[in-house]
Amino acid sequence: MSDTRRVHIVDDEDAIRRSASFMLKTSGYAVSTYASGSEFLQRAKSIETGCVLLDVRMPGLDGLAVQAAMVERGIAMPVVVLTGHGDVSVAVRAMKAGAVDFLEKPFEKARILEAIEAAFAHLDDLDGRAERAQDAAAAVAGLTSREQDVLRGMANGLPNKTIAFELGISPRTVEVHRANLMAKLKVRSLSEALRLAFAAGLLDA
Repeated sequence: MSDTRRVHIVDDEDAIRRSASFMLKTSGYAVSTYASGSEFLQRAKSIETGCVLLDVRMPGLDGLAVQAAMVERGIAMPVVVLTGHGDVSVAVRAMKAGAVDFLEKPFEKARILEAIEAAFAHLDDLDGRAERAQDAAAAVAGLTSREQDVLRGMANGLPNKTIAFELGISPRTVEVHRANLMAKLKVRSLSEALRLAFAAGLLDA
């Protein structure tokens, strides 16, 4: 990278702050760390604009509360959410609130760098949002109505069994639809599928 990019790591776990900080610094990023959501928000107005790696589960202000406060205060920095195992529904809520991506702990170096790069691309390309929304809508329109139903359920953070119950089909059939729609959308992860669903306005809320 020709210009050093700043990543703000907000996590109450010292081990996560240290490991993620080392990983990102050795990859050419500048890094600032914060032990709590409150500490980050207190300093947010005076810090360098960059990407925020934000833990969901923290004592005091959790990640969702920090994210909401960022919106209220006009802190327009892209957020990548860090979650523990089993926090996918919370990560979905964070993405509905505008998070660019989410990472499950423990995360791999390649995955965290991919998410950070996507976040900075989002920051750089504010003017391209309308075009991306059109592209996403066209991609989702290419799905069958049942596949769109399954994607909508995924975007609402529902597990396969709940989607199956609501649609009156078997969990196995949901899995088949899920695999098909991800292949058609050319996405490899749930977070990529969710980004397309939200960009396409698949949710009413």
